Amino acid sequence: QRYVDLMISENSRKVFKDRINIVSQTRKFFEQEAYLEVETPMMHPIAGGAAAKPFITHHNSLDMNLYLRIAPELYLKRLIIGGFEKVFEINRSFRNEGLSTRHNPEFTMLEYYEAFTSLDRTIELTQNMIQKSSEEVNGTLELEWGEDKINLSSFRKANLADLVLEENKKLTKNDIEKMSGKDLLELFENTVEENLIQPTFVIGYPIEVSPLSRRNNENPNIADRFELFIGGKEFANGFCELNDPDDQAERFKEQVKAKDTGDKEAMSFDEDYVIALEHGMPPAVGVGIGVDRLVMLLTNQTSIRDVLLFPQLKS
Repeated sequence: QRYVDLMISENSRKVFKDRINIVSQTRKFFEQEAYLEVETPMMHPIAGGAAAKPFITHHNSLDMNLYLRIAPELYLKRLIIGGFEKVFEINRSFRNEGLSTRHNPEFTMLEYYEAFTSLDRTIELTQNMIQKSSEEVNGTLELEWGEDKINLSSFRKANLADLVLEENKKLTKNDIEKMSGKDLLELFENTVEENLIQPTFVIGYPIEVSPLSRRNNENPNIADRFELFIGGKEFANGFCELNDPDDQAERFKEQVKAKDTGDKEAMSFDEDYVIALEHGMPPAVGVGIGVDRLVMLLTNQTSIRDVLLFPQLKS
């Protein structure tokens, strides 16, 4: 009963005031960077923009099923196609998945997209945004999060395959090259992720597990993509956007095959989005950040329910 908690706990009240401040500062940061804040639909005709299981609802008048938003990505990229070169949205998204200390079925995401920029510039922007939020709320870049001491003054960049080799001494580079992208990512998640305590931008993701990302010019099997990890948890996912409609259509087809073989989180074929790409999308980079997890870090909370005013609870 959150109202009782707020009545008796000064610390709880402070956490939620800090959350309000973090969201406010995030909005100011992007406005100062000349981004436009936009709003996109929360009910989608096709579940897309992320690999996740959606909630399904029904529109009576149209007699059609709709899916609660799992990510705003494909709509934000339509705006890039339309000529809005810098956009962001602080949005509510929904994923029909389990409850844990890190996951709530309804959550807040920040997504931002910029045309004619680079992956390195976007990594720097993401780092600056997190650092400014920490300085605003805590007055410092040195934090405690649970049992970990986190220093946000510096962020390192590391290759995914190199990190897997560091943590799995028996494997060779040749072993890594023989793995499927899905198997390599699974090995990374099981053996590396939890050890990335200090801020780390991981690059070099396999294209197989990056269906919306542009291929790297030097290695077409690798995506121009990064994920940010802090305290052993993922904080951000960003990549150079795929703007080739034919390549995107083929990757959607691969996702449909995966769905047909039982992958409940695979994407559907979004024909309208492919048509939008055919009108011409400029080079762009997009990023998604979990706002709830960022608030957890900056307020030293180890459970997502402690940074949500009204989290979903088990009956």
